Amino acid sequence: MATNPFSNQATVSFLGTRWRMFWILVLGYILSLFTLGIYRFWLVTKKRRFYWSNTLIDGEALEYTGTAVQLLVGFLIAIGVFLPLYGFFFFLSTQNPQAAMYGYTGAAIFLFFLSGYAAYRGRRFLLSRTIWRGIRFSQSGNAWSYAFRRFFWSVLTLATLGLAYPFMAASLWRYRYNNTWFGDRKCTFNGSWKHIAGPYYFSYFVFVGLLVSGLYLLDEATQGRPFDSQTINEAPLVFGLLSGSILFLVFSYFFLRSRITSRMLSTLSIGKAEFRVRVKARSLIGQQIAYFVFLILTAFLFLLLVGYVMGDVLEPLLNSQQAELSDVLQLGWYNFIIFGLIYLAFMANLALLSELIFGLGFWRLVARGTVISNEQDLRTIRANGEESPLAGEGLADALNVGAY
Repeated sequence: MATNPFSNQATVSFLGTRWRMFWILVLGYILSLFTLGIYRFWLVTKKRRFYWSNTLIDGEALEYTGTAVQLLVGFLIAIGVFLPLYGFFFFLSTQNPQAAMYGYTGAAIFLFFLSGYAAYRGRRFLLSRTIWRGIRFSQSGNAWSYAFRRFFWSVLTLATLGLAYPFMAASLWRYRYNNTWFGDRKCTFNGSWKHIAGPYYFSYFVFVGLLVSGLYLLDEATQGRPFDSQTINEAPLVFGLLSGSILFLVFSYFFLRSRITSRMLSTLSIGKAEFRVRVKARSLIGQQIAYFVFLILTAFLFLLLVGYVMGDVLEPLLNSQQAELSDVLQLGWYNFIIFGLIYLAFMANLALLSELIFGLGFWRLVARGTVISNEQDLRTIRANGEESPLAGEGLADALNVGAY
Protein backbone atom coordinates (compact mmCIF):
# COMPACT_ATOMS: atom_id res chain seq x y z
CA MET A 1 0.00 0.00 0.00
CA ALA A 2 1.23 3.43 -0.76
CA THR A 3 2.10 6.03 1.83
CA ASN A 4 -0.67 8.49 2.60
CA PRO A 5 0.74 11.93 1.64
CA PHE A 6 -1.56 13.72 4.07
CA SER A 7 -1.04 11.64 7.20
CA ASN A 8 2.53 10.68 6.30
CA GLN A 9 1.87 7.12 7.45
CA ALA A 10 2.77 3.76 5.96
CA THR A 11 0.70 0.67 6.59
CA VAL A 12 1.79 -2.95 6.90
CA SER A 13 -0.18 -5.74 5.23
CA PHE A 14 0.01 -9.51 5.10
CA LEU A 15 -1.21 -11.25 1.95
CA GLY A 16 -0.49 -14.88 2.82
CA THR A 17 -3.35 -17.36 3.10
CA ARG A 18 -3.78 -20.32 5.40
CA TRP A 19 -4.60 -22.50 2.40
CA ARG A 20 -1.20 -21.83 0.84
CA MET A 21 0.57 -22.47 4.15
CA PHE A 22 -1.47 -25.67 4.60
CA TRP A 23 -0.01 -27.20 1.43
CA ILE A 24 3.52 -26.05 2.30
CA LEU A 25 3.22 -27.84 5.64
CA VAL A 26 1.58 -31.01 4.32
CA LEU A 27 4.19 -31.46 1.59
CA GLY A 28 6.95 -30.64 4.07
CA TYR A 29 5.76 -33.21 6.62
CA ILE A 30 5.52 -35.93 3.97
CA LEU A 31 9.01 -35.22 2.64
CA SER A 32 10.39 -35.02 6.18
CA LEU A 33 9.00 -38.50 6.85
CA PHE A 34 10.68 -39.98 3.77
CA THR A 35 13.99 -38.18 4.49
CA LEU A 36 14.00 -39.14 8.20
CA GLY A 37 13.56 -35.51 9.25
CA ILE A 38 16.29 -33.93 7.14
CA TYR A 39 13.82 -32.09 4.91
CA ARG A 40 12.58 -30.04 7.86
CA PHE A 41 15.39 -27.52 7.25
CA TRP A 42 13.95 -26.91 3.78
CA LEU A 43 10.46 -26.71 5.29
CA VAL A 44 11.55 -24.05 7.79
CA THR A 45 13.15 -22.05 4.96
CA LYS A 46 9.98 -22.24 2.87
CA LYS A 47 7.88 -21.12 5.84
CA ARG A 48 10.11 -18.13 6.46
CA ARG A 49 10.07 -17.12 2.82
CA PHE A 50 6.28 -17.42 2.85
CA TYR A 51 5.96 -15.12 5.86
CA TRP A 52 8.58 -12.63 4.71
CA SER A 53 7.46 -12.37 1.06
CA ASN A 54 3.82 -11.90 2.03
CA THR A 55 4.55 -9.13 4.55
CA LEU A 56 4.42 -5.78 2.78
CA ILE A 57 5.60 -2.55 4.39
CA ASP A 58 4.43 0.48 2.41
CA GLY A 59 3.69 -1.89 -0.47
CA GLU A 60 7.17 -3.48 -0.58
CA ALA A 61 7.74 -7.01 0.67
CA LEU A 62 10.35 -8.29 3.06
CA GLU A 63 12.92 -10.73 1.71
CA TYR A 64 14.45 -13.72 3.50
CA THR A 65 17.87 -14.69 2.13
CA GLY A 66 18.67 -17.66 4.38
CA THR A 67 19.01 -21.14 2.91
CA ALA A 68 18.19 -24.65 4.10
CA VAL A 69 21.85 -25.67 3.85
CA GLN A 70 22.75 -22.91 6.32
CA LEU A 71 20.21 -24.28 8.78
CA LEU A 72 21.52 -27.81 8.32
CA VAL A 73 25.14 -26.76 8.86
CA GLY A 74 24.17 -24.69 11.91
CA PHE A 75 22.34 -27.67 13.38
CA LEU A 76 25.35 -29.94 12.84
CA ILE A 77 27.53 -27.39 14.63
CA ALA A 78 25.05 -27.35 17.52
CA ILE A 79 25.10 -31.14 17.72
CA GLY A 80 28.88 -30.93 18.21
CA VAL A 81 28.28 -28.56 21.12
CA PHE A 82 25.73 -30.89 22.72
CA LEU A 83 27.69 -34.14 22.40
CA PRO A 84 29.62 -33.57 25.66
CA LEU A 85 26.32 -32.79 27.38
CA TYR A 86 24.79 -36.03 26.12
CA GLY A 87 27.82 -37.85 27.53
CA PHE A 88 27.26 -36.12 30.84
CA PHE A 89 23.63 -37.28 30.91
CA PHE A 90 24.76 -40.85 30.27
CA PHE A 91 27.29 -40.57 33.10
CA LEU A 92 24.55 -39.32 35.45
CA SER A 93 22.38 -42.32 34.63
CA THR A 94 25.10 -44.59 36.07
CA GLN A 95 25.31 -42.73 39.41
CA ASN A 96 23.30 -43.02 42.61
CA PRO A 97 19.86 -41.33 42.68
CA GLN A 98 20.98 -38.34 44.77
CA ALA A 99 23.94 -37.53 42.51
CA ALA A 100 21.73 -37.97 39.44
CA MET A 101 19.12 -35.60 40.88
CA TYR A 102 21.70 -32.85 41.54
CA GLY A 103 23.29 -33.46 38.17
CA TYR A 104 20.04 -33.28 36.20
CA THR A 105 18.97 -30.17 38.12
CA GLY A 106 22.26 -28.47 37.28
CA ALA A 107 21.96 -29.55 33.65
CA ALA A 108 18.41 -28.17 33.44
CA ILE A 109 19.56 -24.81 34.83
CA PHE A 110 22.45 -24.72 32.36
CA LEU A 111 20.17 -25.55 29.42
CA PHE A 112 17.78 -22.78 30.47
CA PHE A 113 20.68 -20.33 30.57
CA LEU A 114 21.96 -21.59 27.22
CA SER A 115 18.50 -21.17 25.67
CA GLY A 116 18.76 -17.43 26.30
CA TYR A 117 22.10 -17.32 24.51
CA ALA A 118 20.71 -19.41 21.65
CA ALA A 119 17.58 -17.27 21.29
CA TYR A 120 19.66 -14.10 20.94
CA ARG A 121 22.03 -15.68 18.43
CA GLY A 122 19.09 -17.13 16.52
CA ARG A 123 17.48 -13.67 16.34
CA ARG A 124 20.75 -12.27 14.99
CA PHE A 125 20.73 -14.95 12.30
CA LEU A 126 17.17 -14.09 11.25
CA LEU A 127 17.67 -10.33 11.20
CA SER A 128 20.88 -10.56 9.19
CA ARG A 129 19.00 -12.52 6.54
CA THR A 130 16.04 -10.15 6.40
CA ILE A 131 16.06 -7.44 3.73
CA TRP A 132 13.64 -4.64 2.91
CA ARG A 133 14.16 -2.31 -0.05
CA GLY A 134 17.56 -3.88 -0.55
CA ILE A 135 18.72 -2.93 2.96
CA ARG A 136 19.64 -5.58 5.50
CA PHE A 137 18.61 -5.74 9.15
CA SER A 138 21.23 -6.67 11.74
CA GLN A 139 21.72 -7.07 15.45
CA SER A 140 24.58 -5.96 17.68
CA GLY A 141 25.01 -6.66 21.39
CA ASN A 142 26.40 -9.70 23.15
CA ALA A 143 24.50 -12.98 23.38
CA TRP A 144 26.20 -13.93 26.66
CA SER A 145 25.19 -10.60 28.20
CA TYR A 146 21.60 -11.19 27.13
CA ALA A 147 21.67 -14.75 28.51
CA PHE A 148 22.93 -13.56 31.93
CA ARG A 149 20.38 -10.75 31.95
CA ARG A 150 17.54 -13.16 31.10
CA PHE A 151 18.72 -15.70 33.70
CA PHE A 152 18.99 -13.08 36.47
CA TRP A 153 15.56 -11.63 35.77
CA SER A 154 14.00 -15.10 35.56
CA VAL A 155 15.38 -16.05 38.98
CA LEU A 156 14.20 -12.75 40.44
CA THR A 157 10.75 -13.13 38.89
CA LEU A 158 10.48 -16.66 40.30
CA ALA A 159 11.66 -15.51 43.73
CA THR A 160 9.07 -12.69 43.79
CA LEU A 161 6.28 -15.01 42.60
CA GLY A 162 5.95 -13.07 39.34
CA LEU A 163 5.94 -9.53 40.76
CA ALA A 164 9.17 -8.62 38.96
CA TYR A 165 7.89 -9.65 35.52
CA PRO A 166 7.20 -6.12 34.14
CA PHE A 167 10.78 -5.13 34.98
CA MET A 168 12.10 -8.30 33.36
CA ALA A 169 10.06 -7.78 30.20
CA ALA A 170 11.12 -4.14 29.82
CA SER A 171 14.79 -4.98 30.38
CA LEU A 172 14.87 -7.80 27.81
CA TRP A 173 12.85 -5.85 25.21
CA ARG A 174 15.19 -2.88 25.66
CA TYR A 175 18.32 -4.97 25.17
CA ARG A 176 16.97 -6.75 22.08
CA TYR A 177 15.61 -3.72 20.28
CA ASN A 178 18.26 -1.15 21.26
CA ASN A 179 20.70 -3.51 19.55
CA THR A 180 18.56 -3.89 16.43
CA TRP A 181 19.66 -2.09 13.26
CA PHE A 182 18.15 -1.39 9.87
CA GLY A 183 21.05 -0.60 7.60
CA ASP A 184 23.08 2.14 9.30
CA ARG A 185 20.15 3.29 11.48
CA LYS A 186 19.71 2.01 15.01
CA CYS A 187 16.34 1.02 16.45
CA THR A 188 15.29 2.74 19.69
CA PHE A 189 13.11 1.22 22.40
CA ASN A 190 11.35 3.95 24.40
CA GLY A 191 9.30 1.68 26.63
CA SER A 192 9.59 0.90 30.33
CA TRP A 193 8.00 -1.34 32.92
CA LYS A 194 5.34 1.34 33.45
CA HIS A 195 3.82 0.61 30.03
CA ILE A 196 2.62 -2.82 31.15
CA ALA A 197 2.58 -2.53 34.95
CA GLY A 198 -1.05 -1.40 35.13
CA PRO A 199 -2.72 -4.30 33.29
CA TYR A 200 -0.22 -6.83 34.65
CA TYR A 201 -0.59 -5.98 38.35
CA PHE A 202 -4.36 -5.59 38.02
CA SER A 203 -4.59 -9.12 36.59
CA TYR A 204 -2.06 -10.46 39.10
CA PHE A 205 -3.75 -9.20 42.27
CA VAL A 206 -7.30 -9.97 41.13
CA PHE A 207 -6.25 -13.57 40.38
CA VAL A 208 -4.37 -13.93 43.69
CA GLY A 209 -7.32 -12.42 45.56
CA LEU A 210 -9.81 -14.84 44.01
CA LEU A 211 -7.51 -17.84 44.55
CA VAL A 212 -6.58 -17.05 48.16
CA SER A 213 -10.19 -16.27 49.07
CA GLY A 214 -11.34 -19.52 47.51
CA LEU A 215 -8.66 -21.58 49.29
CA TYR A 216 -9.41 -19.93 52.64
CA LEU A 217 -13.14 -20.59 52.37
CA LEU A 218 -12.40 -24.12 51.17
CA ASP A 219 -10.36 -24.80 54.30
CA GLU A 220 -13.17 -23.39 56.44
CA ALA A 221 -15.79 -25.48 54.64
CA THR A 222 -13.97 -28.82 54.64
CA GLN A 223 -12.42 -28.71 58.11
CA GLY A 224 -9.94 -31.36 57.07
CA ARG A 225 -12.44 -33.38 54.98
CA PRO A 226 -11.60 -34.23 51.36
CA PHE A 227 -13.03 -31.85 48.76
CA ASP A 228 -16.06 -33.51 47.15
CA SER A 229 -19.47 -32.81 45.64
CA GLN A 230 -20.95 -32.34 49.12
CA THR A 231 -18.60 -29.44 49.72
CA ILE A 232 -19.73 -27.82 46.46
CA ASN A 233 -23.38 -28.12 47.52
CA GLU A 234 -22.70 -26.76 50.99
CA ALA A 235 -20.36 -23.96 49.93
CA PRO A 236 -21.07 -22.92 46.31
CA LEU A 237 -19.09 -19.70 46.85
CA VAL A 238 -15.92 -21.78 47.22
CA PHE A 239 -16.46 -23.47 43.88
CA GLY A 240 -17.34 -20.12 42.31
CA LEU A 241 -14.17 -18.41 43.56
CA LEU A 242 -11.83 -21.25 42.57
CA SER A 243 -13.33 -21.79 39.12
CA GLY A 244 -13.57 -18.03 38.66
CA SER A 245 -9.87 -17.63 39.41
CA ILE A 246 -9.01 -20.21 36.74
CA LEU A 247 -11.27 -18.55 34.15
CA PHE A 248 -9.88 -15.14 35.04
CA LEU A 249 -6.32 -16.47 34.64
CA VAL A 250 -7.12 -17.83 31.17
CA PHE A 251 -8.68 -14.60 29.93
CA SER A 252 -5.94 -12.55 31.60
CA TYR A 253 -3.36 -14.37 29.49
CA PHE A 254 -4.93 -13.11 26.25
CA PHE A 255 -5.55 -9.66 27.71
CA LEU A 256 -1.95 -9.30 28.85
CA ARG A 257 -0.49 -10.70 25.65
CA SER A 258 -2.42 -8.18 23.58
CA ARG A 259 -1.46 -5.29 25.86
CA ILE A 260 2.22 -6.22 26.15
CA THR A 261 2.58 -6.78 22.40
CA SER A 262 0.73 -3.58 21.48
CA ARG A 263 2.30 -1.27 24.03
CA MET A 264 5.87 -2.51 23.75
CA LEU A 265 5.97 -2.56 19.95
CA SER A 266 4.36 0.89 19.90
CA THR A 267 7.40 2.34 21.70
CA LEU A 268 9.79 1.38 18.88
CA SER A 269 11.28 3.86 16.45
CA ILE A 270 13.97 3.82 13.76
CA GLY A 271 15.21 7.35 13.42
CA LYS A 272 12.11 9.53 13.07
CA ALA A 273 9.96 6.62 11.89
CA GLU A 274 7.71 5.49 14.75
CA PHE A 275 5.64 2.31 15.07
CA ARG A 276 2.09 2.03 16.35
CA VAL A 277 0.77 -1.48 16.88
CA ARG A 278 -2.62 -2.72 18.05
CA VAL A 279 -3.39 -6.38 18.70
CA LYS A 280 -6.85 -7.08 20.10
CA ALA A 281 -7.38 -9.60 22.91
CA ARG A 282 -10.63 -10.85 21.39
CA SER A 283 -8.74 -11.84 18.25
CA LEU A 284 -6.36 -13.95 20.34
CA ILE A 285 -9.29 -15.56 22.15
CA GLY A 286 -10.89 -16.32 18.79
CA GLN A 287 -7.71 -18.09 17.69
CA GLN A 288 -7.72 -20.25 20.81
CA ILE A 289 -11.38 -21.20 20.35
CA ALA A 290 -10.75 -22.07 16.69
CA TYR A 291 -7.78 -24.22 17.73
CA PHE A 292 -9.81 -26.23 20.24
CA VAL A 293 -12.67 -26.71 17.78
CA PHE A 294 -10.40 -28.01 15.02
CA LEU A 295 -8.41 -30.08 17.53
CA ILE A 296 -11.56 -31.86 18.74
CA LEU A 297 -12.77 -32.45 15.18
CA THR A 298 -9.45 -33.83 13.94
CA ALA A 299 -8.97 -35.96 17.08
CA PHE A 300 -12.41 -37.47 16.49
CA LEU A 301 -11.51 -38.20 12.86
CA PHE A 302 -8.26 -39.88 13.89
CA LEU A 303 -10.08 -42.04 16.41
CA LEU A 304 -12.47 -43.11 13.67
CA LEU A 305 -9.49 -43.87 11.44
CA VAL A 306 -7.80 -45.98 14.11
CA GLY A 307 -11.04 -47.83 14.77
CA TYR A 308 -11.61 -48.49 11.07
CA VAL A 309 -8.05 -49.52 10.18
CA MET A 310 -7.03 -51.34 13.34
CA GLY A 311 -10.30 -52.12 15.12
CA ASP A 312 -10.00 -55.88 14.63
CA VAL A 313 -6.40 -55.85 15.87
CA LEU A 314 -6.93 -53.68 18.95
CA GLU A 315 -10.26 -55.16 20.07
CA PRO A 316 -8.74 -58.13 21.96
CA LEU A 317 -6.44 -55.79 23.85
CA LEU A 318 -9.24 -53.36 24.69
CA ASN A 319 -11.45 -56.16 25.94
CA SER A 320 -8.66 -57.72 27.99
CA GLN A 321 -8.77 -56.91 31.68
CA GLN A 322 -4.95 -56.93 31.91
CA ALA A 323 -3.01 -56.60 28.67
CA GLU A 324 0.65 -57.54 28.96
CA LEU A 325 3.66 -56.52 26.89
CA SER A 326 3.76 -59.91 25.21
CA ASP A 327 0.19 -59.36 23.99
CA VAL A 328 1.11 -56.01 22.52
CA LEU A 329 4.15 -57.45 20.75
CA GLN A 330 1.93 -60.03 19.08
CA LEU A 331 0.33 -57.28 17.01
CA GLY A 332 3.02 -57.79 14.39
CA TRP A 333 5.37 -55.41 12.64
CA TYR A 334 2.88 -54.50 9.94
CA ASN A 335 0.31 -53.30 12.48
CA PHE A 336 2.99 -51.49 14.46
CA ILE A 337 4.01 -49.58 11.33
CA ILE A 338 0.40 -48.66 10.54
CA PHE A 339 -0.22 -47.53 14.10
CA GLY A 340 3.07 -45.56 14.08
CA LEU A 341 2.14 -43.79 10.85
CA ILE A 342 -1.25 -42.83 12.27
CA TYR A 343 0.46 -41.52 15.41
CA LEU A 344 2.94 -39.45 13.36
CA ALA A 345 0.07 -38.12 11.27
CA PHE A 346 -1.76 -36.99 14.41
CA MET A 347 1.35 -35.27 15.79
CA ALA A 348 1.82 -33.56 12.43
CA ASN A 349 -1.82 -32.47 12.66
CA LEU A 350 -1.12 -30.81 16.02
CA ALA A 351 1.86 -28.95 14.56
CA LEU A 352 -0.16 -27.98 11.48
CA LEU A 353 -3.06 -26.57 13.53
CA SER A 354 -0.65 -24.66 15.76
CA GLU A 355 1.13 -23.10 12.78
CA LEU A 356 -2.01 -22.24 10.82
CA ILE A 357 -3.98 -20.81 13.74
CA PHE A 358 -1.40 -19.45 16.19
CA GLY A 359 1.72 -18.88 14.10
CA LEU A 360 0.20 -17.42 10.96
CA GLY A 361 -2.70 -15.88 12.87
CA PHE A 362 -0.52 -13.92 15.30
CA TRP A 363 1.88 -12.81 12.53
CA ARG A 364 -1.06 -11.48 10.53
CA LEU A 365 -2.60 -9.71 13.54
CA VAL A 366 0.67 -7.88 14.28
CA ALA A 367 1.29 -7.03 10.63
CA ARG A 368 -2.20 -5.71 9.94
CA GLY A 369 -2.28 -3.84 13.25
CA THR A 370 0.92 -1.89 12.52
CA VAL A 371 1.15 1.67 11.24
CA ILE A 372 4.46 3.52 10.68
CA SER A 373 4.51 7.30 10.95
CA ASN A 374 7.24 9.43 9.35
CA GLU A 375 8.01 6.51 7.05
CA GLN A 376 9.86 8.74 4.61
CA ASP A 377 12.77 8.89 7.09
CA LEU A 378 13.46 5.21 6.33
CA ARG A 379 14.28 6.20 2.74
CA THR A 380 17.42 7.99 3.90
CA ILE A 381 18.93 4.85 5.44
CA ARG A 382 22.00 3.37 3.78
CA ALA A 383 22.87 -0.32 3.53
CA ASN A 384 25.09 -1.81 6.20
CA GLY A 385 25.72 -5.12 7.98
CA GLU A 386 26.42 -8.67 6.85
CA GLU A 387 25.12 -12.19 7.45
CA SER A 388 25.87 -13.57 10.91
CA PRO A 389 27.46 -17.00 11.60
CA LEU A 390 25.40 -20.20 11.47
CA ALA A 391 26.03 -21.60 14.95
CA GLY A 392 23.50 -19.35 16.68
CA GLU A 393 20.61 -20.53 14.54
CA GLY A 394 21.66 -24.14 15.08
CA LEU A 395 21.62 -23.77 18.87
CA ALA A 396 18.24 -22.05 18.74
CA ASP A 397 16.87 -24.89 16.61
CA ALA A 398 18.33 -27.59 18.85
CA LEU A 399 16.85 -25.96 21.98
CA ASN A 400 13.57 -25.09 20.27
CA VAL A 401 13.77 -21.37 21.08
CA GLY A 402 13.19 -18.35 18.88
CA ALA A 403 10.52 -17.97 16.22
CA TYR A 404 10.10 -19.14 12.62
